[in-house]
Amino acid sequence: MITTANVKNGVNVDQLVETISHIQEQPELAKFQFRAKNNWIDGGHCVSSIKSFYGAGAEDSSREETFTMECSHPQVLLGQDEAATPPEVVLHALGSCLTGAMVYHAAANGIDIESASSSLEGNADLHGFLGLDPEVRTGFNGITFKLKVKSDASAEQLENLAKFSPVFDMITNPTPVSIEIVKE
Repeated sequence: MITTANVKNGVNVDQLVETISHIQEQPELAKFQFRAKNNWIDGGHCVSSIKSFYGAGAEDSSREETFTMECSHPQVLLGQDEAATPPEVVLHALGSCLTGAMVYHAAANGIDIESASSSLEGNADLHGFLGLDPEVRTGFNGITFKLKVKSDASAEQLENLAKFSPVFDMITNPTPVSIEIVKE
């Protein structure tokens, strides 16, 4: 007998339901720790490497390759333009996570997504970063996310599903960040 996976929007729904069931039975399986190592190259140019993480009750050993990502700055911001800026990488992470959350939750709810594309804009004022005005934020003062989706679901349904995004939560709610400087 040939069986086919129950796949919707590229998501194996049977596997998703099984994962949810395991987490309901063993809540500790939901605890994850993601990691990145960052090395400064020169100026604003940095390279991060990502491989190991903890999840589902154990250290993950499934990744064979190390992922690398670079950040830099354009010449107008005194860089050499080797890669996207850190704020642009944040926009990438937000757009990817909002879209992914919508797709996964839509699949779990039997909603078809035929296509999705988005554009993001983050507005910043360098007066904050340069220390010229303590009243101006050093980061974005707002982000606009526009998602174009082909689906039978309503825009409100899709927005609610997208808001399950962990990156959306990290950006819209304060996330404690501790900084420890270790001198060599």
